Amino acid sequence: MEEARKVRLGKRPVPSTPTDDQTTQLAESAWAIVLFCVACGAVGGVLLPLLARWLLTLPWAPLEGPAELLTSVPEPALTLGTITVGVLGGLLLGFTAAHESLSVRVRDTHVTLAFRDGSQEFTREEISVFFRDGKQLVLLGPDGMELAREHCGLPWRRLADALAEHGHAWAEEDPYRAEFRRWVPGTPGLPEGADALLRARAQARKHEDDAKDARELRGELLRLGVVVRDEEKRQYWRLVRRD
Repeated sequence: MEEARKVRLGKRPVPSTPTDDQTTQLAESAWAIVLFCVACGAVGGVLLPLLARWLLTLPWAPLEGPAELLTSVPEPALTLGTITVGVLGGLLLGFTAAHESLSVRVRDTHVTLAFRDGSQEFTREEISVFFRDGKQLVLLGPDGMELAREHCGLPWRRLADALAEHGHAWAEEDPYRAEFRRWVPGTPGLPEGADALLRARAQARKHEDDAKDARELRGELLRLGVVVRDEEKRQYWRLVRRD
């Protein structure tokens, strides 16, 4: 297993210019995110009256009442109104998405992940490897503990190159992936209390409104030495080896 990990990770790249003053910052353009969401909202506003009229041509259609109410508004007020609502909705969604987006500041001595209203800073000694897991950026410590797992919309190759330029390791996949086991209620081998947390997290993941709860439960599991990764509705887990 250790040999396999060494093959995947390779040698830790050496920074070309090891000066602590250099910083590489990667962040999604907030304006690009907002404009994209506004454009989608405007297009949705244009299409909504057309969809409502099409529904009324069907012998039977769901939401027939709301469609009749919507089409009772005369033009051009109807289309202008739906476009306005779509733009405002897109604007709200865009600002929310920009606020939730991840930015990464990379230096030779540490890496900072900034998201939402806070940030996390990790020193070189705390960092073992970064890798991509689906749409998430994951950071592991030297003992295999998961230090961070955040949704990332940054260009992956650009991010990997930036980390390598500053001497931080990047792996193409999780070096501990083979150790994960699928969780089912009552799975043996878990620390005391972990099974109950996984049950609660499985319930929280069924509802988008409970995403914060699922995140907090992941943190509780990490405190027990249990790393969790998700595949669709399934949860997989592994233990962190502690000396």
